[in-house]
Amino acid sequence: MKPAPTTLRAAAFAAVSLLVCALGVWLLFGRGASPLQTDLLAMLPATERNALAEDAVERLARASGDRMILLVANKDDDAAKDAARELGEALGKDKVFAHVLAELPPFDMEQLVNPFLPYRFHLLTNEDRAALAARGYDPVDTLKRRLNEPFGANVGPKLGDDPFGWLQHWLDRQPWNRSTLVPEDDLLTAHRDDGSYVLVVATLDGSSYDDGVQRRALGALDQAEHEVIAKHPGTHVLRTGAIFYAAAARAGAERDTHVVGIASTVGIAILLLFVFRSMRPLLIAFLSTALGVIGATVATILVFGQLHLLTLVFGAALLGEAVDYSIQYLCARANAGPAWEPMRGVRQVRPALLLALATSLLGYALLALVPFPALRQMAVFAIAGMAVACASVFWLLPALLRNPGNAPLAAPFVRVALAWQRVASGRRAFVAIGVLVFIAIPGWIKLGHDDDIHLLISPPATLEAQTNQIRDIAGFGGGSQFWLVEGDSPEAVLEHEEALTDRLQKEGIAWTGMTGMLPSQKRQAENVAAVTWAFCRNAVGVLGVSNDLARMQVHAFMGTAGFKWDAAQAYAAAFPGKAFTLDDWKRIPAYMPFQYLWMDKGSIVVPQGDVDVERMRAAARGLPGVSVIDKPASISTLFGEYRGFASLWLGAAMLLVAAAFAWRYGLRGAWRVLLPPLAGIVFSVAALGYLNQPLTLFHLMALMLVLGVGANYAVFLREGEPHSAHTPGAAYAGVLLSAVTALLSFGLLALSTMPALQHFGLTLLLGIGFTALLAPVSAPAPVNSNA
Repeated sequence: MKPAPTTLRAAAFAAVSLLVCALGVWLLFGRGASPLQTDLLAMLPATERNALAEDAVERLARASGDRMILLVANKDDDAAKDAARELGEALGKDKVFAHVLAELPPFDMEQLVNPFLPYRFHLLTNEDRAALAARGYDPVDTLKRRLNEPFGANVGPKLGDDPFGWLQHWLDRQPWNRSTLVPEDDLLTAHRDDGSYVLVVATLDGSSYDDGVQRRALGALDQAEHEVIAKHPGTHVLRTGAIFYAAAARAGAERDTHVVGIASTVGIAILLLFVFRSMRPLLIAFLSTALGVIGATVATILVFGQLHLLTLVFGAALLGEAVDYSIQYLCARANAGPAWEPMRGVRQVRPALLLALATSLLGYALLALVPFPALRQMAVFAIAGMAVACASVFWLLPALLRNPGNAPLAAPFVRVALAWQRVASGRRAFVAIGVLVFIAIPGWIKLGHDDDIHLLISPPATLEAQTNQIRDIAGFGGGSQFWLVEGDSPEAVLEHEEALTDRLQKEGIAWTGMTGMLPSQKRQAENVAAVTWAFCRNAVGVLGVSNDLARMQVHAFMGTAGFKWDAAQAYAAAFPGKAFTLDDWKRIPAYMPFQYLWMDKGSIVVPQGDVDVERMRAAARGLPGVSVIDKPASISTLFGEYRGFASLWLGAAMLLVAAAFAWRYGLRGAWRVLLPPLAGIVFSVAALGYLNQPLTLFHLMALMLVLGVGANYAVFLREGEPHSAHTPGAAYAGVLLSAVTALLSFGLLALSTMPALQHFGLTLLLGIGFTALLAPVSAPAPVNSNA
């Protein structure tokens, strides 16, 4: 016997679905690394004026690398050091860490100093260069003072290698000498009024954004920390690093997904059981929705290679909209009674579903046009999910719902729907809408706007506080505001940076940058010239300035001051040494942690301490190649621009939807079908004003979805009313059922820990609610009183 067409289509759809599910399992679990993207920066759009500035932002954000930076604190110095040793030892036993540094390995201080000796005459501080140029500079007097100085604790060269102290002064300005952390008992320790802080650095064997690495590393840290605190009461551990921010974002997303996914699933299940009084419709509705979500997940990972946190939470909310298509088909089956025929049901709902799908996809397509990674992913996820869920109604459900339903829709639900439909249709409804528009005006007037970046990224306050404290004590951790220096060549970059850092030094602004470690060749030449002039000044009238004269003079100066002959000879022979180059800088191990500051045609200068961004701009004003990068401000500005564009996109979407309705219903019918979603938008915005909710980009993105989703309800009622005339209220009951399921999912986004999703959820809660209640104006009021 030849299989029925419905069976063949269902079999083909099921086969493709199984393949997609298998692909989804492989994409999620079969490739080693999880595709879940917990990198908060990856959600943000490019905001800077060029690729170099974007690269600088990313380099600074990754400055700590895949490392945990920990400070073990205790009021008792010995307890803090013992706790740090034990914490480092415990973490070092876990293979999730490639390297753990607590106790410093034995090393010769000379290994840190000796690499700089060949360049010593080229490396001067601004103060030493100015002193050499001063008229009263006396080399012999300087040498005598150095001989009488007590031995210093700082890392520095031997006295014979640096008799004037110039290299010592320069080394004192290097980043590692500016930290409050100093070696004590083989541990890097800082002392504050409230106790001692000991540094422990744990380098991960993997990426901070890898879900598996995160869980293992944080589990190991929590266990080790618990044991250390139990053994040393009063100890606490401060932590910072990309892994903690990524884990906090992941935990928030998981919580939101559970709240939205589980709560909406349970609520939708209870509602469907009440309305259809059977498990079969419930299972079929969830099957259709599950296929949509799986298809959306696979499509998103294939397009983007990863899944953002924002998309994950949004996907859980998509359940309430994706289930609409199967609900309409199930309602058609319940209303048909014994006369049910699967393909006739498909033909009955197809126009409404296709038109509703088109309006929904239009709203999501507009999101896809925004150059914002998170919103684009949400759009692709929704478009794929809605399309698959709708296709399942046409291809799969007819084979699963061959027999008529056991019972019509629950009578109490239909009666309530009919009662409201009669209230909300006819002339009274139009008068009520006019009154509500008048009431909405003050809400519109009160409406403000907010484009703050923290609407999207809002790390836990406790983690931010720990990061700030670690930055204050140890100097670790980057910021989002810095100076970007650009130039046509490495030398130009360094010269431009020196113009900036010279100004920063005069204004008393602390900073970390390249030229504090690598002066430009021009500045190095000036340094050597200053040293040469200081050595030759007294004899220049006789022999003229030359390296040979400088060697003779410095040898004589050192002998006069009391230095041994061989020390003077060795130091004089080393003059003028070699210029310190970029390649030399890259080869010195001590500079490895700071290589993120250099980008060949650009460099990063990071302010130390709390420096106001306006003061930063004033310091850069008028300097060639120097600009201030303020990532939060850039994103906030971009959000404001998008918010302005979004209002235009929303107007364009309204025109397109109106054109689609006019094509289907004619001009007279189109305005009635369009009125509910438009009124829903108007009243939602007014409600936001009354709630003192400033308008954001995410509110406007949600309003686009209110237009798309809300238009569905008017279409469902307009298309479904003729097919359920024998049961007044049944068509609107199906609309209310779709609306309530959407509210149970999208509305729960208002409980999200992410402010952006909160705004999304609140706007959709208001918009869908208003639109569903006003949907009856799209069709004439029922005349049959039998329910």
